[in-house]
Amino acid sequence: MSESNTRSARLWDARHFVYAFWVEHTHPPTVQDTARGLGVEADEARALYAELNARHAMLLMPGTHVIRMANPFSGVPTGFRVTITGTSAHAGKKYYANCAWDSFGIPAALAADATIDAFCSNTQELLRLRVGDGKITGDAAVVYFRVPFAHWYDDLVFT
Repeated sequence: MSESNTRSARLWDARHFVYAFWVEHTHPPTVQDTARGLGVEADEARALYAELNARHAMLLMPGTHVIRMANPFSGVPTGFRVTITGTSAHAGKKYYANCAWDSFGIPAALAADATIDAFCSNTQELLRLRVGDGKITGDAAVVYFRVPFAHWYDDLVFT
């Protein structure tokens, strides 16, 4: 296998590890968690995080190797809390989503039913939505995207 293919495989392994860890533990792994999980040194895990960040496969906190987001998961509390429900292996687990869009991405990624608690950015009113059996039910809401998709990565946290 060429060096390029080996590096690409290592990046996929790191990305997979990040998501699998997050799903299991409901929070992102640290560099040390990833190094242990992949059997590499911490410096290698940091380099993998940096490259995944550069490729927009995840977003690090500025100036650190702490994962802020790996869509649809948020590593910091947000106004979008997703609780997995039903008979899923992940039932009862709670995750933060980055935005309204991502709050639907979590149950989709886990192929699970969920309850989404979100706050209206205009009124701060609690909105509760349910995802189940391929349908969305609950409070009526409109999702408004302030930034056109082409500019989301200009400031992903603001978006």
